[in-house]
Amino acid sequence: MSQARKKWFQALVLVTLAAICLAIWYLQPYQPDQAALTAMQGGEGITVMDTNDWIIFQGGESREPGLILYPGALVKPESYAPIARSLAGSGYHVFLARMPLNLAVSDMTRATQVLKAYPNKTFVIGGHSLGGTMAAQFAANHPDRINGVFLLGAYPNSQGNLKKVNLPVLSLLGSRDGVINMERFEESKQYLPERTVYMTIEGGNHSQFGSYGSQEGDKPAAITPQEQWQQTVAAIKDWLLNDVTMMNVE
Repeated sequence: MSQARKKWFQALVLVTLAAICLAIWYLQPYQPDQAALTAMQGGEGITVMDTNDWIIFQGGESREPGLILYPGALVKPESYAPIARSLAGSGYHVFLARMPLNLAVSDMTRATQVLKAYPNKTFVIGGHSLGGTMAAQFAANHPDRINGVFLLGAYPNSQGNLKKVNLPVLSLLGSRDGVINMERFEESKQYLPERTVYMTIEGGNHSQFGSYGSQEGDKPAAITPQEQWQQTVAAIKDWLLNDVTMMNVE
């Protein structure tokens, strides 16, 4: 190998290593905090099963529908354990998806695994931030198996047009969300059914739908994480009872 080619090869190796290091640094996920890790523990009537693809919460009852949740971008699924555990305590079966590289965009169809494993169970799907966008896209492509969509600091894109399939939708937003693009949030309403339930959690922000600390760019919340989780769970339960169930009866 000539000296010039050797130098060129060495430079290429250095650039490649730098790119890999940058990618690893950029893709460092937000980790669950202590509250999330505590909620991950079984007990008090709640069973928690952790597989390679899913974290599953189940209480003593088995109410319909089950809930599938896609995490936000670069957020570990354990971070949503407080919400999942609370819903399981009310009898709902909750599935938190583990995504490749902690990005829901890397496997939008992950929910298919759950649908195949529980062919006789009804499901709603939702997600936080980018996870919500991908959940809406999955629902738009599988309206025969999905009974509703819940969006936590999230909005659909044109590929997740839910107006066409007319599924029940719940859209929750923290009043102090500093991460979501509000212009796109408003534009996205063209892809949502007229009967979509929009709710704002006063004092809530983007990060506190999960339990992983403060996300870069977010505004400080004016309420505690526990208050935001409680309001989120209450809104989801009310929507399941009054919108999802009633539409299925119709």
